[in-house]
Amino acid sequence: MRRVVTQKRLREYAEQYPTARASLLHWERMVLAASWGTPADLKQTFNDVDAVKVASGNTIYVFNIERNAHRLVAAIHFNTGMVFALRPITHKEYDQGYWKAEL
Repeated sequence: MRRVVTQKRLREYAEQYPTARASLLHWERMVLAASWGTPADLKQTFNDVDAVKVASGNTIYVFNIERNAHRLVAAIHFNTGMVFALRPITHKEYDQGYWKAEL
């Protein structure tokens, strides 16, 4: 992919949750090295990623971070190679589901 937007958000989250740092850095490296053209290509890199339709009608992708202790909600524009790290959240916040209505 060409670019990850809001890398600062990932660093700030890693400062708050230091145990997630290594997994977030790994995710970022994998994304920047990837060349996904379709969701199927994405699944080859991250087989446990989930596509989720949110309130806006858009499809976003949820990645497991640090062995499922955290989640990273991202928008992926396959046509431009842009990945938007929208929201890193704890698994508990993910389960509450409020983020779906906000995106």
